[in-house]
Amino acid sequence: MPLKYLNAPVAQRQPTEIRMHGDLRIDEYAWLRSGNWQQVLEDPSALEPQIRAYLEDENRYASEVMADTQHLQELLFEELKGYIEEVDSTVPDLDGIYAYYIRYQAGGQYPIYCRRHLERDLEEVLLDGNREAQGKPYFDVGGFSHSPDHRYIAYCIDTNGSECYTLHLRDTHSSTPAVALITHLQGDLSWAADSKHLFYTRLNMAHRSDSVFCYCVGDDPEQAILVYQEKDQSFFVNLYQTRSRRFIVIRIHNHDSSEARLIATARPRQAPQLIRARVPETKYRVEECCGRLLIHTNADGAEDYKLAIAKLATPAQWRDFYLPKKGVLLESLLVFEHYLVCLEREAGLQRVIFAPAFSDDMARVGHVIRFDEPCYELDLISTFDYRGAVLRFSYTSMKTPESIYDYNMQSHERVLRKKRKIPSGYDPEHYRMHRFFATARDGAEIPLSVLYARDTPLDGSAPLLLYAYGAYGYPAPTTFSAHRLSLLRRGFIYAIAHVRGGREKGYAWYEAGKLDSKTNTFDDFIACAEYLIKHRLTQARRIAIQGASAGGLTMGAVLNLRPELFQAALLEVPFVDVLSTMCDDTLPLTPPEWQEWGDPILSAEAYRYIKAYSPYDQIGQHDYPHTLVTGGLSDPRVSYWEPAKWVAKLRAHKTDRRVLLLKMQMAAGHSGQAGRFDYLREIAFKYAFLLKVFDKNS
Repeated sequence: MPLKYLNAPVAQRQPTEIRMHGDLRIDEYAWLRSGNWQQVLEDPSALEPQIRAYLEDENRYASEVMADTQHLQELLFEELKGYIEEVDSTVPDLDGIYAYYIRYQAGGQYPIYCRRHLERDLEEVLLDGNREAQGKPYFDVGGFSHSPDHRYIAYCIDTNGSECYTLHLRDTHSSTPAVALITHLQGDLSWAADSKHLFYTRLNMAHRSDSVFCYCVGDDPEQAILVYQEKDQSFFVNLYQTRSRRFIVIRIHNHDSSEARLIATARPRQAPQLIRARVPETKYRVEECCGRLLIHTNADGAEDYKLAIAKLATPAQWRDFYLPKKGVLLESLLVFEHYLVCLEREAGLQRVIFAPAFSDDMARVGHVIRFDEPCYELDLISTFDYRGAVLRFSYTSMKTPESIYDYNMQSHERVLRKKRKIPSGYDPEHYRMHRFFATARDGAEIPLSVLYARDTPLDGSAPLLLYAYGAYGYPAPTTFSAHRLSLLRRGFIYAIAHVRGGREKGYAWYEAGKLDSKTNTFDDFIACAEYLIKHRLTQARRIAIQGASAGGLTMGAVLNLRPELFQAALLEVPFVDVLSTMCDDTLPLTPPEWQEWGDPILSAEAYRYIKAYSPYDQIGQHDYPHTLVTGGLSDPRVSYWEPAKWVAKLRAHKTDRRVLLLKMQMAAGHSGQAGRFDYLREIAFKYAFLLKVFDKNS
């Protein structure tokens, strides 16, 4: 289909001078940053009229340019709907006399939280998201939790996408509806053993979780007790309960270090007990089993993590318990009363290892659950069953829909509990999946996961969508996505570049893509694109690239460096104004993230390094690919003005006539729409854009 060249919005230029470390920057679009952004997060209607008018003009322009794809968008939407089971439910999780689960009904946008009494075999609806969402522009449930005696249900609701939740409490012994109690919650909830005291985390005025409170059921919410408050603005505070349910853990952390404090669930009024004080470059997470603490940590140079144990009476005195062999990353730990389960990653591939609790030599006696595909993804599922011997985990790969298994650690029997179905039909044998390795400029071997339909030509003619993330140590998951079928069936190849900044090849892989090594991430991505071209999986100008949030930073950087390689780019809620954001310590994530990106306020060297790659600061006067950018007005992670400023500046500087669109969600945040069908419409829009610019109109 032909591309339309309409009159795009032109943002006003209002030069703002910024002087730091002897450097002068002129930001002509700084005015797009709302002066009352905290208020806008919670009430988008508070946005200044001038800014709102510009964003609405961009949305109107995007709709006009994409108007000739309306039929295609509807076709894609119906396809995407056909990939999901409208009537669906999670595997029930047994807790005492109840089985708890979430289900969806035909046509329903939102989850329905339920439980079933095991003896009476009766379903009880605890929260119907479809009913609660009526009349709300956005709806998301966080922190859903039942009290130990099953009487009370506590949950958090976000109605604008800002991730600022309101606590609701319901007495299931009463017909009274749930009551909204406390605002500005982060979403973590944990009950004490008496089913009366409820712990939660709150957000401060800078939208950071910095405090833990305890509310007693029946009291005035204003009487909630402050349990802990973090004074260092570079740390976040979270809350979770040990699998044994004996302790509530307050975890204080940033990207560099952490510490934990324990509250006995049987003694909710006692002061939290410090495990070990925070130490730079040392992180740990605590579990409890049979009166002993298990610590998952990188302490004492354990780069890829280890397990240590300690006595409750002397929690700071750790003794090494399990050290994986060199090159094996210990990703996570799941504790049972009689078993310990670890999820490990070696050479980019995961495995599960388990052994009887506190075995003298876990490495020797541990049993490994292995899998055969060249790339896949595992996840340990924490159920309510702590005393049993059944491990629940999920398995998926790029061509294998997710399966949920129960694995008996005594008998080694594996039982399939649920396998995702594709109602419109799917045969994995029609697809091919490979793992390749591209060579970076410095010789590093970068994993590439590739998926395509078996009849796709591998002669360089196929369009290819290349995705990456590359930050915070998060591996880019090689999971199944039914959405991709709409592209694969139209001849696209899909590829994931496992660039440095993630932890696909261990913790060192993460360290090599952060701070003053951040540009490795961008070099790796370009090397992956060049590998795919060299080996004729595609060719230059037949590649679309995609990244979200910090992955959007990667896309913005490579568009400045090598725009000629790419035909199109999808930048979703992209972190593209890195220097300005890292220089603004009032923003929610800035102080905690100096350990990830560097502190350009204190360090002139960090300032210069970030400026040299910051996508917004490095926009050039040259051609760029067709580009679609998304943002969310209520986004607390990547502020809406980052994508807005980037688009405004790019449109003013680029020398081509290719399409540049900004689609701003005016009533949603970082994750876009929460309703499952609304979310599918967003995907349909993005895929229609790709098909449009690749001239594939069906």
